[in-house]
Amino acid sequence: MDAHQRLRQLLDERGWTEYRLSKNCGLSESTLANIFRRNTVPSIATLETICKGFGITLSQFFADDDMVELTPELKQLFDRWVTLTPEQKSAVYTMIAAFNNTL
Repeated sequence: MDAHQRLRQLLDERGWTEYRLSKNCGLSESTLANIFRRNTVPSIATLETICKGFGITLSQFFADDDMVELTPELKQLFDRWVTLTPEQKSAVYTMIAAFNNTL
């Protein structure tokens, strides 16, 4: 899927218009019109701005899998996760499995 198709997909999934995207990301409607109607390839900086408007990261934009939005809560969890020792991570896995009754 190319960038234009991905942008269309994200708009469709949210039920957004180009106008709404323009307001969410702060880009002018003419900039977005150039991207959509003239098949202009957006720069990385423009694409990052568009992604912020969608509430996703650039890596999520290019991900082939289902997107998982990195909410502030998940970011906080990930930030704390990276400081854990392997033993602590194992304990967390065990605890989560117990909560999910998958042990």
